[in-house]
Amino acid sequence: MYKKIIMAGLTSALLLSCTGNHARDAHKAGSAPEAASFVKGEAGDLFLLVGTYTSEKGSKGIYLYRFNALTGRSDSVSMTEVVNPSYLTLSPDEKYVYAVGENDEGNSAAHAFSFDKQRGTLTPINSSPTLGGGPCYITISGSGRDVHTANYGGGSITSFRADEDGSLSPATKVMQFKGEGPDSKRQSSPHLHSVMYSPDGEFLFAADLGTDKLYRFSVNDTPFEGQSSLQQSSLKEFGMPPGTGPRHFDFHPDGSKYLYVLGELSGDVIVFDYAQGVLTQKQVIAADTVGARGSADIHVSPDGRFLYASNRLQADGIAIFSIDPESGTLTKVGYQLTVKHPRNFVITPNGKFLLVAGRDDDRIQVFSVDMETGMLTDTNRSIVLSKPVCLKFAEMGELQPDEQDTAQ
Repeated sequence: MYKKIIMAGLTSALLLSCTGNHARDAHKAGSAPEAASFVKGEAGDLFLLVGTYTSEKGSKGIYLYRFNALTGRSDSVSMTEVVNPSYLTLSPDEKYVYAVGENDEGNSAAHAFSFDKQRGTLTPINSSPTLGGGPCYITISGSGRDVHTANYGGGSITSFRADEDGSLSPATKVMQFKGEGPDSKRQSSPHLHSVMYSPDGEFLFAADLGTDKLYRFSVNDTPFEGQSSLQQSSLKEFGMPPGTGPRHFDFHPDGSKYLYVLGELSGDVIVFDYAQGVLTQKQVIAADTVGARGSADIHVSPDGRFLYASNRLQADGIAIFSIDPESGTLTKVGYQLTVKHPRNFVITPNGKFLLVAGRDDDRIQVFSVDMETGMLTDTNRSIVLSKPVCLKFAEMGELQPDEQDTAQ
């Protein structure tokens, strides 16, 4: 049996600070302070979970912060050790956190943690091998019972069942893909880079950077025990323009009428009409205008008015687009330089802040968002942390009556 979580199983409580930068000292120290006290939230507070690339002298695992979506201020809360948790997802009820361990095929796994919001800690539950190398993305169904990883190195998708206690089953299915693209260096074989459910939960989509395809599977909500919820026979392939290298994608929040795909190699955003699992391409527009071939992450703002796409390797930053409310098409309205290697970013649910994980600058840059223009302004409230690569928000829970009175 696979060793239970490739980690020390250590949950280090980093007592709340006023700067949000104490994680830097904590992971250098490599020791665990006393157990965390109860985390007391204020109006606008969220949990910020950060996945990292780990090393002996750098980050050690998943870091948890308190982030205020009204002020942009942050505080360190805790850290849990795990090797290379480069992508995270939360169960729909936010009681559990799942992470990939992005390693070679023999050591790659999906990890499960319980999430104690009162204390602000993650506790390891178990691990399950992905049976495919380089897992770089993980997603969970709306029921909270089906978990899937996109395995970049393995060119595959691995499926698991999540039990009621949050634990992961052994892999129920590993779907291996075939094919290549025109770039002989980057597209000599399949490279699955992301996997995501459609908002209605009826389909699972996956982006294959290596073959210039977006895959779609129908979902079986009631699989037999030990079987995957994905119906492999339902596979539908949607081709991207040759050399696109599709990496990440996002749905529009307004009825999911549009899907936006970011090509890592082409640097283009491809706009599709979306209806009941069917994609119809309608626009291609450049996010990377310098040909760096390192586009990374893409998100639509919560109000559906703007789209953001990050670019790496040259002129590292975020392309900003306005979205036509009638057609879903894009118009480029700006470009914001950021920290180096913005592999991932996240927008607060209220749309007021956008946080960028700068892998090569060892910090998370916090921008305020002009919700009328979509433009970004650096707040100079960065969170210092070695090689942050994934950012996720979680609710802190409702305030108690006396706390609500204070917040008002």
